[in-house]
Amino acid sequence: MSAAPDTQKPTTITDEGKPSEQETTPLSKQYDTPLGLAHTTMQELKDRIKLHYDLASDYYLNLWGEHIHHGYWSPSSPDIPKEEAQVNLIRLLLETSQINQISPQSSPSEPLKILDVGCGIGGTSRFLAHELGAHVTGITISSKQVQTAKKLSSSNSQRHQDGEYIPFGPSSGQVRFVELDAETLGSYFTDEKFDIVWISEALSHFPKKDLFFKNAFEVLKPGGKLVLADWFKDEGLTQEQFDADIKPIEDGMLLPPMCTAGGYVQYAKEAGLEVVEGPKDISQEVKKTWDISWSLIQNPSLWAFAFSQGRDGIAFLQAFRAMRRGYANGSFRYAVMGFVKP
Repeated sequence: MSAAPDTQKPTTITDEGKPSEQETTPLSKQYDTPLGLAHTTMQELKDRIKLHYDLASDYYLNLWGEHIHHGYWSPSSPDIPKEEAQVNLIRLLLETSQINQISPQSSPSEPLKILDVGCGIGGTSRFLAHELGAHVTGITISSKQVQTAKKLSSSNSQRHQDGEYIPFGPSSGQVRFVELDAETLGSYFTDEKFDIVWISEALSHFPKKDLFFKNAFEVLKPGGKLVLADWFKDEGLTQEQFDADIKPIEDGMLLPPMCTAGGYVQYAKEAGLEVVEGPKDISQEVKKTWDISWSLIQNPSLWAFAFSQGRDGIAFLQAFRAMRRGYANGSFRYAVMGFVKP
């Protein structure tokens, strides 16, 4: 998922296709990815993810659009364009989490306050601001994504300060974007509480997933909702299934060990949140995303970019095959779920 820094020492591959012992680290041994993770700390992993998004966000925008997440194709609309399918996924999340039933502490005259964690280039933040008249704060680890999100959200050439709200939509909707490590959101938003914490396909990148749920609990108002969509490994995989389908995804997408959907529910409950609905498995309805993605990445310029970034760039594109295979085999899953703070 990331392009490796130039200072990074390349991993030596043995004839058997495994990292040589002298090139592995305690962390790479623990996660044992096919090509061997070349970082020794979780901070280095975060740095690689940040670098990836700083370098590749323009490619995402050009190839996939402003919504950098899966599309949802229902059985009744299997052939809609990907852009419409992506909006359908957002609407499904709103429905799943019963967003029309919001915190009793929120005044009807006050706009909803939403925290969009891992906001990318702000597509979902803008949609929620437009559709709900909400004040949406998007956070991302990538400075490039913050810049792009602000540019796409402004109707003129006016420059906006970091963290400044930008009016968006016909109603009272506003968006703002902050460069922030999501693991620090609990200490960053000490004086601000939200009606909704929204996180779509970002939590799988977080090393400390239990910490995210604790932070979400802290920044939510009583009665506030946590809205979540993500990809997961299936329950009860054999080692052979894991090695064939999940390890290439973890490696190519620079993921810490993947969780099951049930694991997220357990983390949420331990943090004090209650389940509103889910996990709702929609793997069959979203898997077309990777068929479309595979056709899009045949663009020679994208492969040239990947090769220029070395091992991480190639592993990222190769992981697309594993995604399609995992969905076909049922070892790789996608689910949505909603929680509430009592």
